[in-house]
Order: sequence, then structure tokens, then C-alpha cells
Amino acid sequence: MAGGGVVVQGGAKNYEGGVTSFVLVTCLVAAMGGLLFGYDLGISGGVTSMDQFLKDFFPKVYRKQLNKGHESAYCKFDSQLLTLFTSSLYLAALVASFFASVVTRMYGRKMSMTVGGISFLIGAIINGAAVNIAMLIIGRLMLGVGVGFANQVVPVYLSEMAPAKVRGALNIGFQMAITIGILIANLVNYGTAKISGGWGWRVSLALAAVPAILMTVGSVFLPDTPNSILERGHVDEAKKMLQKIRGTPNVDEEFQDLYDASEAAKQVHHPWTNILRGRYRPQLTMCTLIPFFQQFTGINVIMFYAPVLFKTIGFGAEASLMSAVITGVVNVVATLVSVFSVDKFGRRILFLEGGVQMFICQCLVGIMLALKFGLRGEGTLTKFDADFVLFLICAYVAAFAWSWGPLGWLVPSEVCALEIRSAGQAINVSTNMIFTFVVGQVFLSMLCHFKFGLFFFFAGFVAVMTVFVFYMVPETRNVPIEEMNRMWKAHWFWGKYIPDEAVIGSSNEIQPNKTA
Repeated sequence: MAGGGVVVQGGAKNYEGGVTSFVLVTCLVAAMGGLLFGYDLGISGGVTSMDQFLKDFFPKVYRKQLNKGHESAYCKFDSQLLTLFTSSLYLAALVASFFASVVTRMYGRKMSMTVGGISFLIGAIINGAAVNIAMLIIGRLMLGVGVGFANQVVPVYLSEMAPAKVRGALNIGFQMAITIGILIANLVNYGTAKISGGWGWRVSLALAAVPAILMTVGSVFLPDTPNSILERGHVDEAKKMLQKIRGTPNVDEEFQDLYDASEAAKQVHHPWTNILRGRYRPQLTMCTLIPFFQQFTGINVIMFYAPVLFKTIGFGAEASLMSAVITGVVNVVATLVSVFSVDKFGRRILFLEGGVQMFICQCLVGIMLALKFGLRGEGTLTKFDADFVLFLICAYVAAFAWSWGPLGWLVPSEVCALEIRSAGQAINVSTNMIFTFVVGQVFLSMLCHFKFGLFFFFAGFVAVMTVFVFYMVPETRNVPIEEMNRMWKAHWFWGKYIPDEAVIGSSNEIQPNKTA
């Protein structure tokens, strides 16, 4: 049976130039946009497990939590209003990503980063000063605008600045920043929960201003990418920028490919209509299904609600926050594995190994909860049981962190041609955000009703997405971003959608890989 790999003979070009310190610094600053997303992912779950926060804003949930004798462990935190606090951000990010697409295309990548940083800063200030539910939700919506802009532009920026041979590692800097943001948030929650007087949650929420300031100030000094400069018609400036980021004046071949792609892109006046054409079916599929699958790994329910989840299955309040810190450390370390392996071993092997490992861990967690809590949600965990569940969740987080976590952002950002890149990334982000919202909004209710079966639910999706990657996702390692159509043309299934004239250097031989 045909597999998903491709063999491209004579296709991928080795442009002159290398990885300059200028590129490393700009990519490092741009990746700070990931701190916005990561800090929010980590902070909301910890805050919603703090007693004083629940007393002030969600008293019904607080009383339900105290009613230990009459409430199923699975249903302690089942509240649509509580989940709306967490998930409303992602609804705003969904809408913002479409506006970000227009801003990114018309005004450049750095402008979108600046808008995102300012919006996130405003949201952090409102949340830190909140005195009622309305202020909390408004603050979350402003945070969502910031996340929508940052997630739309940063992966594209990193992919366009990086040389093909290290594009994966530099792009994963975005995911690395997300994981660091999550870890910092977990540490902040662990510390602020100890503040006497019960106002620690305000510190946790207000400190979101720090990554917002870093991104806003950093974006002011960042250069725009050669692709973006060309897209807006500044040819000489684009070539000078390419020479600067590659560290060599000999960029004629790469610049010609960028110029050709830019000229082709200018013929496309309606990228949203264009991406629906048959020749872009592979890119549309990747920008839709990869973020969809990423959310149905179930990872964000762990990151949103880690302290809540640990509290649900019997950990104490402090132990729950510390367990979230432990998973945060695992997340950061495992992401480093991806940074150093993605350009050496490729995307597919990480996708596949991570999928298998996540499937096993989720099934084992489901079995453990079934044995200990059953359908009624009544039971306790011994110290060994609790440690084993924590180990399984850490192994699951590690698998995600070196596979679907970074690659879910990397692959969609690198496979789209310039003429549909902004639209493709907007679809990627909006799909990610809408299903982040859906999963975040319904998780605590699903936990209450599905009970331990929820982990088998997500395991089933992991199995499906792993099969999808095996057959349908080609290897993009070392393929220049403007030559991706050669890769699609070589694929056993997607090749039929790509016309010959869409392939740069189409006279070179391209052979589909027919082995599974």
C-alpha cells in the first residue's frame, strides 16, 4: 500500500549562506510570542483551582468542591461559567486570526506582532484588576485577540526567516516559548497560592503583562521577512534583507525563487477563494486537520486544567499545583528533544512515535481511573497509584511535546505557497482556536459524564491521527519553503492535485515513494 513518504531527486536546492547570529536573535525575539499563549495555558488552570478565586467568582463550584460526601469526584468542577472563563479567550483568538491574516499580508509580519502584544497587555491589566465576572471575560477576550495575532504571525515569521536546513529547529522556538510560558505560569501559581489574604490569583493574572511587554517591545525592533517585503513590492529592500539574514551577498538563486513565488502570489487577488481550488487541496487539508487533531490529542485539557484534574483524582491543593509544575518541566525538556531531532530525523518519525506513546498513556490512565473510581467516581488513590498516574501523564505530555505540540504549528506554517500563506495560517490558527474553545468549554462536563471513558475518547482520536500522518503527511525536512510543491507533486495521493507548472524546476525528476 502506498505510504506518505516521498523521494525527491534533484529537487531540494542548497542555497548559499547559513545560520547567522542576526537570524538567531530575530527568531528568539519573535518566538516570545509563544510566551503569551503558554503563560495563558498554564495560568488559567491554576487560578481556577485556588479557593479564594472560586469563592469570589464561582461560589457554587467552591461549595460543590467542599461537599465531599455527596459529589462524584468526576463532577467537582463541572460548571459552564467556570469553563467559559478559560475558553472565551480562544473564541476571541478565532475571530482575531482572520483580521491578523489581513494585517500580516498588507502591513507585514512585525505589525501583527505589535498589535498582538498590545492587546494581550490590555487583557492582562483588566484581568488583574477584575472585580466581577464581566471584567474577567472582557480581559480574557482581549488576551484572545493577542493570542490570535501572535499565533497567526509568529510561526510564519520563523519559517520565512530560517534557512531550510534548520527551519524546523528555529520554528520550534515558538513551541519552546509556549512550554516555557506554561512552566513559568505553573511556578507563579504555586507561589501565589501561598500568599495570605487570598489575592494571589490577581498576581497570577496580572503577570501576563510581562510576556506582552516583551513581545510588544521586541516587535518594534524586529525586521520584516524578505518574503513579506517582496509581497509589498520592495524588491531591493527584500534582497538586502535576504543577504543580511543569510550572511552572504550570493543569494541570487534563493532570491529569484522568492521573487518568482512573490510574482505568482500577486496574481492572486483573493487568497481565501484561491485556497479552495483543487491545486491547494493538500495545503488546505493540512491547515485544517493538523490543528484539529492537535486539539483532540486532549493536551490542552491537561494544560488548562492540570491542577483541577489532579485535585479531582485525589491530590491535595498544594500537591495539585506541584504536579502541574512537574508536568511543565517535562514539557520544556521534551520540547528540546524536538528542537534537536526535527531537522535530523524529520517530522514524520516524531509524529508517529509521539502518537503511539500518547495512545498507550491515555489508555493506561483510563484503566487506572476505572479501577480506582469506577462509574460512580468514588474512591481514593494510594501514594503509588497517584505517582503512577502522574508518571503516565508526564509520559503523555513528553510525547506531545516532541511531536504534535511543535509539529502542529511547524508543518502548516511551512507547507503553504506564498500566495495562500496568510490565508492558510489563518485557517490553521482559527481551526486550532475553535477546537481549543470547544474542548476547553466541554471538558469538565465531559469528565463528569464520560468519567474515565474520556481518556479512551481522546486515545481513539490519537489512533486516527497517527494513521492519517502515516499515509497522508509527507516529509518536509530540508525542503525549501518555496519548493514545497515539489514535495506535494511527489506524494502518492496529493500529487494528482498539483499541476506541473506549479513546481519550481519541474524538469527535475520527482518519484513518489510507493512503500508504506
